[in-house]
Amino acid sequence: MSKLLDLLIPARCASCGAPGAPCCATCQTAWGSLSEIIRGPTAGLVPVYALTPYAGEARRLILAYKERGRRDLAPSLGRAIAEALAQLPDPEPEPCLVPVPSRRHASRVRGGPHVRRVAEECVKVLRGKGKVATVAPVLKLRSGVRDAVGLSRAERSANLDGRIRLAPGACREKVVLLDDVITTGATAAACTRFLDINGIHVSAVVALAAAGRSRCHLQE
Repeated sequence: MSKLLDLLIPARCASCGAPGAPCCATCQTAWGSLSEIIRGPTAGLVPVYALTPYAGEARRLILAYKERGRRDLAPSLGRAIAEALAQLPDPEPEPCLVPVPSRRHASRVRGGPHVRRVAEECVKVLRGKGKVATVAPVLKLRSGVRDAVGLSRAERSANLDGRIRLAPGACREKVVLLDDVITTGATAAACTRFLDINGIHVSAVVALAAAGRSRCHLQE
């Protein structure tokens, strides 16, 4: 059925509209090399990296994936993350990815936890290269968490205070926290602290994109 639909309705790039793939080869280059992101909540707590600013092709692709039903973008996003993990200053030989959790309502609207889906596609790529990699979806949000869009850094922190919980599941003692967009850094900081309290060390936070201008040097 999927192949038949592809013939009847060929895929188009979610960014530029070019026929042939959910993300064309040109727009795939939007995911650049890792850059370190400086944010107040994560400063001195955990290194944070993103592939590109949240603008242009990257922003269009992320919005299409999250808000417009383009779940067919997950493989290309996962591939971008897989390539980025090798650029970390101290890459994990057997990476364990912990996706930042979504609100239940957002997950239902998006057809499931969207960051977890990217993490799973990333692991497929890494395993295809013979590497040992896992996804540990051990973070969940309790009820009462508001949509973070439009909230200040202080409001985002308060929004998550006491509302992150640990779900059952296997997890390594050292992990990489995965997110889609870094904004204020409040979510990454809250998740990192919560995992640390539960004996799980976050070696780095990796995101597809970073909003705002607070950005450090490209990794060599």
